[in-house]
Amino acid sequence: MSSASPLVPAAELAKRNGRHYPNESIEYRRARDALLAEEIELRRHIERVAAQRRALPPGGEVTRDYRFVGEAGPVDFAALFGDKDTLVIYSFMFGPQRERPCPMCTSLLSAWDGEARDIMQRVALAVVARSPVERLAAFKKERGWRALKLYSDVDGAYSRDFGAIGDDGGDEPAFQVFTRRGGTIRHFYAAEMGLATADPGQDPRGAPDLMPMWTIFDMTPEGRDPHWYPKLDDGK
Repeated sequence: MSSASPLVPAAELAKRNGRHYPNESIEYRRARDALLAEEIELRRHIERVAAQRRALPPGGEVTRDYRFVGEAGPVDFAALFGDKDTLVIYSFMFGPQRERPCPMCTSLLSAWDGEARDIMQRVALAVVARSPVERLAAFKKERGWRALKLYSDVDGAYSRDFGAIGDDGGDEPAFQVFTRRGGTIRHFYAAEMGLATADPGQDPRGAPDLMPMWTIFDMTPEGRDPHWYPKLDDGK
């Protein structure tokens, strides 16, 4: 039997808010309180989904000897964990066939770079791409990234096995989480939302969205534009 206290209805919590802003109308406050109740419900749903994610059964064991080259030299897969038991890997769309990296990946990683030191206090974080590490390091310097750890998947084995190479051989973004428990490394979670799971007229994003930029846009009257994406500094 669960010992958790029953939740107060969201509409009741919204009534406790008591916020008012200069010159707002009665209609605005009524609509805003209704929206607040929905925001509370959304927060609760996010918590339920996170709990369901944490309760996933053990994923597949990682038995292949994946090899990478970091800025400090070659490393194996286990080394990406460092002293942590959980490893987050983002596959950066910057393969050797690309003149410039993916602007969306770049935007995401630019945001993550500011959070990386905090993230890595709890879990390991690695960024993997198929370009040579010298090319990755040069772009890292160009963007002013300081904290992200970049690794080259030289033979592409990891990228092929974990969804970072498309059927046409091109790059695909991929977000993966791995665990190391009792010396055994297992796959824990992958972001699996994409074109096949997108709703009509919407960008095929995940939920929650990994990009802080979109969360900010969701708070504005303009919202998201499914046809707009950030560009690199050179406009490409």
